[in-house]
Amino acid sequence: MISLIFNERTLIGKDWATFIFIACFVLIAVTKTTWGTRFSDFMRLAYSDKYMKIYKDSSNVLSGFTVTLFVIQIISLSFIVQFVLSYYELTTKTNWVTFIQLFTFISVFILAKYLIEKIIATSFNIETFSETLNLYKVSYRTYITLLLLPVTIILFYNTDPKPFIVYSIIGLLVIANIISYLVSIRLYQSLILSKLFYFILYLCTLEIAPYYFMYYWFTNSK
Repeated sequence: MISLIFNERTLIGKDWATFIFIACFVLIAVTKTTWGTRFSDFMRLAYSDKYMKIYKDSSNVLSGFTVTLFVIQIISLSFIVQFVLSYYELTTKTNWVTFIQLFTFISVFILAKYLIEKIIATSFNIETFSETLNLYKVSYRTYITLLLLPVTIILFYNTDPKPFIVYSIIGLLVIANIISYLVSIRLYQSLILSKLFYFILYLCTLEIAPYYFMYYWFTNSK
């Protein structure tokens, strides 16, 4: 007589990520269709400053184009962070609960940081400078994460990557932040020098400190 032994097999679904990736491409298609010329200028941001010269006005921070690409940026960044965390075995890259948590955390973190910057900028009467700086940061960070989106999709559906791939992705995100600051400082060096104390205070309280605490939290949560 043959005895049958049934073993439970757990399947980790990836359909949720597939729907999100498709939604990202739909948003990109809608953005390109709605703002065709602006999107073309934006995609040449790596080797041309035409986009920043045309759309440098602070009102563009909350425009439909910027907000739509910002949503794509948060999605791409959430996948990247989850991918890095899975590499260090803090979670799995197919865990949709972790993705939602990361998406919520990153969204709240960036929006809260933006509101605090608005309050400080209003207090020190540097609203225009703050809005323009935010536009530069959002533009370059969105550009990098948009380019990383196809890479993220490939990594998500493949086996665990080599260490240099993980560190390369982290390096690109760091470079994106550095470039956004360098470009802003170069364009507004006279204004920064006239308000040097406030700029240093801004960097320490709103740029360096939050990322330091995030790093401290992640390294101590293992």
